[in-house]
Amino acid sequence: MGFSHSFSCTKALVILAELRSEWQKGRAMKKITEIVAALAEPIVKKHGCELWDVEYAKEAGGWYLRIYIDREDGVSLDHCEAISRELDPILDERDPIPDSYTFEVSSAGAERALKRPSDFQRFMGHLVEVKLYQARDGRKEYIGTLTGSGDDALEITIAGTARQFKKSDVANVRLRIG
Repeated sequence: MGFSHSFSCTKALVILAELRSEWQKGRAMKKITEIVAALAEPIVKKHGCELWDVEYAKEAGGWYLRIYIDREDGVSLDHCEAISRELDPILDERDPIPDSYTFEVSSAGAERALKRPSDFQRFMGHLVEVKLYQARDGRKEYIGTLTGSGDDALEITIAGTARQFKKSDVANVRLRIG
């Protein structure tokens, strides 16, 4: 029985260490995106664009660093290419990322994620898709017109009926085309 207890404690410690590592990795990833955003912001602005988001994620066995940009009159391939060319050597020099990664610069896209308060204000009255962490009324996804947003909640109108969602219950909000 002592062996079993010892084994269980050891296994729990290993799991706890893995969880701690994942938590630290999550914090590290957040820090990486903050550093990259600070490096990218002046370059993006210099090219007449707005830094929409920075994403650092593992996909299909590789790490990806993505810079999403926006511009009132649209983002062209030339904008993405110029920003990428200018930012890439700075990232190499400052080296804020310990892993090897693929670097991409692209438009925020027509169905972009809304994250900041300014995003919600800018796209008030637009069609959005709200995805929840847990189902509400048997659904995890709602599509409607963004009609309100505050610090803790947002509101969309679906077929004339207003629906409120706590932001803590919302996994993501994206613009929706048609």
